[in-house]
Amino acid sequence: MHNLALALHEKGDHITGSDDEIFEPSKSRLDQKNLLPEEFGWFPDKITSELDAIILGMHAKADNPELLKAKELGLKIYSYPEYLYEHSKQKTRVVIGGSHGKTTITAMILHVMHYHDKEVDFMVGAQLEGFDTMVHLTDENDFILLEGDEYLSSALDRRPKFHLYEPNIALLSGIAWDHINVFPTFENYVEQFEIFLDTMTNGSTLVYNEEDDILTQLALNSNKPTRKHAYSTPEHSIEDGETYLETAEGPMPVEVFGKHNLQNIAGAKWICQHMGVDEDDFYEAITSFKGASKRMEKIATSEKAIVFKDYAHSPSKVLATTKAVKAQFSSKVVLACLELHTYSSLNSEFLKEYKQALDAADEAVVFYSPKALEIKKLEAITEEQIFEAFGRKDLKVFTDPTAFQDFLKSKSYLDHVLLLMSSGNYGGLDFNEVKNWIQ
Repeated sequence: MHNLALALHEKGDHITGSDDEIFEPSKSRLDQKNLLPEEFGWFPDKITSELDAIILGMHAKADNPELLKAKELGLKIYSYPEYLYEHSKQKTRVVIGGSHGKTTITAMILHVMHYHDKEVDFMVGAQLEGFDTMVHLTDENDFILLEGDEYLSSALDRRPKFHLYEPNIALLSGIAWDHINVFPTFENYVEQFEIFLDTMTNGSTLVYNEEDDILTQLALNSNKPTRKHAYSTPEHSIEDGETYLETAEGPMPVEVFGKHNLQNIAGAKWICQHMGVDEDDFYEAITSFKGASKRMEKIATSEKAIVFKDYAHSPSKVLATTKAVKAQFSSKVVLACLELHTYSSLNSEFLKEYKQALDAADEAVVFYSPKALEIKKLEAITEEQIFEAFGRKDLKVFTDPTAFQDFLKSKSYLDHVLLLMSSGNYGGLDFNEVKNWIQ
């Protein structure tokens, strides 16, 4: 939301906003543009008929006093994705969806466009190198590139966000059950992608990962009049921890690695070609792509070890990320640490989905906080349940942040790769301090 505020301010619109709490870096970034509210909280008196529109964040409650006042006055109220669609009605909308890889693919496309000085509007789910904001909106750009999240739009609009964009060009990377608090069954989750396909405009273009059987079936069964382009893992090789793509010009080194990332490159190439970038120019640009923030991000390296931080938390992402790191560094000891932090991952019924997700690692650790379970009002989970769910006898389980950090500090790290997978911070781990442990 703060990125949208910055983007609209940059565009020349007059923006004000409220929140009950604003954290860094949002707070400082809003303050730099004089957009930070004078005091935090909700102020219905500030909602007047002079406002053109209200944009409602996903976490605002249905009984929010400012929202109630806006409804009373009959003001136009947009959810975040509704507003993005409203802004882009006259543009070519390019939507990147799927259970995994959508941030990375969107980031790859933006990197290529930026490299070749091609201006596009965009909304992406991570801070990217070379871009000031995660949202950029203009009146003049022809294309808008949107990361298509399947999570809900707002307290008033329970539709998944990606149902609202009506893409002219779309990519789907794969389907793996997620967000069980909203989509209680796998079938219900898959249905959201069927609906997405039906929202595409007539004459649109769909790019999809043909290595995902369920997605392939959905794409082939879709009756929408679209052109369909399948992609798969490109030919590649790995030498001394470096990945090379096979191209018409010969082997080409890339900074990212792993089967999913190589699939992401293949999908991004198709989209870039539909946006006017030919294959040779795509390859020239993608060689310098280092990844999106928190996605297989190398945070430390020494003569002894390498440390990666990754946002992976759902079973399919954990499995793919762990496999990718072991394949890339087959001669090293891979220590994979996973924090169970999200609603889904802390659900005792959902835990079984993690079966064998950490098997590719030489050593595996799971951390979770009983306090997080209390906050989310979930049933307590025992260490025995964790062992049974992951199906690995030598798994180490920690519930105390200090004990977990002491374990990490005690390692020698000779010829190691440390993989830290979490959407949280392991109960207060300072990722900068990790650099000192591998020296």
